[in-house]
Amino acid sequence: MTEVVQIEAQKRDLVGTGVSRDLRGKQMIPCIIYGDKKDPVPIQVDEKKLRMQINDAGFFSKQCEIMVEKEVFKVLPKDIQLHPINEKILHVDFLRVGDNTTVTLFVPVKFINENKCSGIKQGGVLNIVRHEVELKTLVSKIPEFLEANLDGLEIGDSIHISSIKLEEGVSPTISDRDFTIATVAPPTVMKVEETKTEEEESEGEETTTDDPQDKQESKDTEKKEESNNKN
Repeated sequence: MTEVVQIEAQKRDLVGTGVSRDLRGKQMIPCIIYGDKKDPVPIQVDEKKLRMQINDAGFFSKQCEIMVEKEVFKVLPKDIQLHPINEKILHVDFLRVGDNTTVTLFVPVKFINENKCSGIKQGGVLNIVRHEVELKTLVSKIPEFLEANLDGLEIGDSIHISSIKLEEGVSPTISDRDFTIATVAPPTVMKVEETKTEEEESEGEETTTDDPQDKQESKDTEKKEESNNKN
């Protein structure tokens, strides 16, 4: 089970584009809590504190508790809006959840025992097909990450979703095949082109050089020899 992230927030009495812009100017990020068939709750969160949480790996697969005054909201981060140029946080959506709520979300894959992987020791390369996997799970059972064990794998071996342990009530959204997470690929061999030495290039030039004057002298010599033979 993933850790629960604690976030402090304040309610927003006013909403709108102008209000949100003013909040961001004060280093506060406008957010919204919605879902569970209840009215949305507009909130604002300190930009620096929110940035620290978002920069943490797997933030969007972690359950959060947002404390607003004396009230606590259990939520999951669902969407983030970033500025297209400077990537500053513009807005974050949080989905209100309960322990029995089922959600669909992406969970990162963590690879372990790389130092025990025979294929990698022999020069093989870990080719990661999926850095994260989409799961359907109860909120109370959201895994922090999926653990992929590389111990004993040889070159050409693969890790499939069936080799990763999942709790009861946790399942991949792709259910019609045993899809690949990663493979141990053969080492990449770079083709080295042979280059001619300066002597070889020089010899090649000597054998292929045709001088017009040499051709003319050769023709004159041939004519003289023919004339002498006739005489």
